[in-house]
Amino acid sequence: MKFKGKVKTVLSVLLSLVLVATALCCVAARVPLYFNSDSAVVMSAALTISKGIYDTHIKTEKKAEKMNKKTVAETEPVTESRPTSSDFSQKYYNTFSNHKNSKKYPVYTKQYTAGGKKYQNFYVKNNTNFALNIGETLNAEMPFKMENTDEVQVLIYHTHTSESYLDCDVGYYYSDYYPRTSDKRYNVTQVGEEIANELRAQGIGVIHDTTSHDNTYTGSYLRSRATIEKYIEKYPKIKVTLDIHRDAIGSDTYKVKPTFTYKGKKGAQIMIMTGYDPTGEFNFPNWNYNLRFALKLQQSCENNFGGMTRPLDFGNFAYNMNVNTGSLLIEVGTDSNTLEEAKYSGKLLGKALAQVLQNNV
Repeated sequence: MKFKGKVKTVLSVLLSLVLVATALCCVAARVPLYFNSDSAVVMSAALTISKGIYDTHIKTEKKAEKMNKKTVAETEPVTESRPTSSDFSQKYYNTFSNHKNSKKYPVYTKQYTAGGKKYQNFYVKNNTNFALNIGETLNAEMPFKMENTDEVQVLIYHTHTSESYLDCDVGYYYSDYYPRTSDKRYNVTQVGEEIANELRAQGIGVIHDTTSHDNTYTGSYLRSRATIEKYIEKYPKIKVTLDIHRDAIGSDTYKVKPTFTYKGKKGAQIMIMTGYDPTGEFNFPNWNYNLRFALKLQQSCENNFGGMTRPLDFGNFAYNMNVNTGSLLIEVGTDSNTLEEAKYSGKLLGKALAQVLQNNV
């Protein structure tokens, strides 16, 4: 019996050693894969930026990926793929091209009005635990002053530069629809240019950057941050930075396009986003100043172009808004709006923004 017990003990020890050795071999085999991954790239970025900024960006990136650009809509946002640069189509989506073996799905038109708390003629969706007094915050002084100069004071950029739209309004799309393209004639950079053109027409100095930051999705906010900082260093009078995106609402078998009509023409509703950071998690101590700016812009849009905005999204995020007190993220339409609808809204947004800035000289 003692002999059998000793044998069992020896076998148990040998089995344990085999399992440990196997585990170590698995880890060793995966190490080269790690150093070719996006995680390794992001970690290497920590060697060139300060710990505070690095932590802020990593937390923002993780939240951005987890929420897929959180929406305040009543429906869940579409989960889009995270393609590599080789996946981006150089051509825009053509509704009337050959879609053999593709299914046809509906696009529903909706105007988002109510949501959250109403103040005068607009709504705010407060997704934080902050007791927001909309009127008091709206009437507080703007956190920055514009200058009577033709020097650059506004930067427009796109963290997710490849985001695109449908090419026409026919009430459907095909299952092979891919709402991203690196061709800047057809993606969200066209909307940014409409905004910039309106500011230029009003004599406001603006730079519209169209750098592609999302050739890979992971790290896109880190890359757009570098772009912002480059321009702020070159143009130190920059007070406003706007990250222009487009949203996605629906499911795998239908999409929702938020629209409004102004002067008989259909446009894509916009959603203004501004962040909250009570604990310092995002290194965003002046979030309340950005909130003032967001509310004034929301009010200007509704006063001038009623129905243009979805409820303002006030939430626990930063999305590079901590670069200054005039930084916002704005979603213009969804992937089922048409490019023309989105461009029209960009033009109107530029007019509303110019009014806010001109009143703040």
